[in-house]
Amino acid sequence: MGILSTLLGAPLAPLQGLIKLAELIQEQVDRQMRDPAAVRRRLEEVEDARASGLITEEEAAAATEEILQQMIA
Repeated sequence: MGILSTLLGAPLAPLQGLIKLAELIQEQVDRQMRDPAAVRRRLEEVEDARASGLITEEEAAAATEEILQQMIA
């Protein structure tokens, strides 16, 4: 049964590898989204953009809320 399942499963091996790679990438993204240093950097970028006038106070508040929601989600 091992040889038969290997022969029948071989065409699916690239797809299984791609799925595993996607899962690993998703885990890394999740880790980075919750990393306190990364969250702080993103919040500082929002504050810098607000201070320089690139975004309004309302846009800064919305961006800050979105960053915090992603962190706790």
